[in-house]
Amino acid sequence: MEIAYSFAGLVVGFVVGLTGIGGGALMTPILIVVFGIPPVVAVSTDLLYAAITKCGGMISYARQKLVQWKIVGLLLAGSIPGTLLTLNYLKGLESLQSIEHAMNLALGFSLVLTSIAVFCRNQIRQQVEKLSDNPTARKLYRWRPTLTVLAGLLLGGLVTLSSVGAGALGTAILIVMYPRLTMPAIVGTDLVHAVVLTGIAGAGHYQMGNVDVSLLTHLLIGSLPGVFLGSHIGTRISSRLMQPIMGSILLAIGLRFFLAG
Repeated sequence: MEIAYSFAGLVVGFVVGLTGIGGGALMTPILIVVFGIPPVVAVSTDLLYAAITKCGGMISYARQKLVQWKIVGLLLAGSIPGTLLTLNYLKGLESLQSIEHAMNLALGFSLVLTSIAVFCRNQIRQQVEKLSDNPTARKLYRWRPTLTVLAGLLLGGLVTLSSVGAGALGTAILIVMYPRLTMPAIVGTDLVHAVVLTGIAGAGHYQMGNVDVSLLTHLLIGSLPGVFLGSHIGTRISSRLMQPIMGSILLAIGLRFFLAG
């Protein structure tokens, strides 16, 4: 099984490197559906897996000064309390069955939202750019700090429950709220927030005894070379081809978990 876990890490790492999408959105469902790992262990382990695998990218964007630290701070002002509240909620559930039911629903919901964000990312950006000079939009932008904190609160809860959403959903939210940021700046800002969020959520789950350290190790053994390989091939493949494919896969997986929950 250890080899199979590493192979799964290789495949998911390759997809992440190829498309920039799919870390938690693919790894958690694979662990649950393919390997039969309990949802609470799969989600908890994948949170730390995501935090570790994204660290390299975070450092790279930070060195290129593509991180908007003020926006990261606003997101964390919401997501950290959201994470802590969700962890406290999970501790208060009386049975493992209740925890897994909540996680299945959150996983399905997050995957469906993520699939929509993947499908419509370019269209969302185009529409937001068109509306950015609208007087009504300018009035709403005054509330951006508050709305950013609330968005972080939502992400904190969803990611802690499902390990999904810190990437694609976070990016979509930043595109809508900060249309004048370049795409590299949006990705870099979201990446830093995602690393901190998944790290805190993963640490909380670790304290609850939900993380499988051996599983985490074998996933990382496969994923690190997978990300490297995928990132080199990804430069030659059009995102117009990959986004609909990834969106369709995530939508199908999300509906499966939502209906099962």
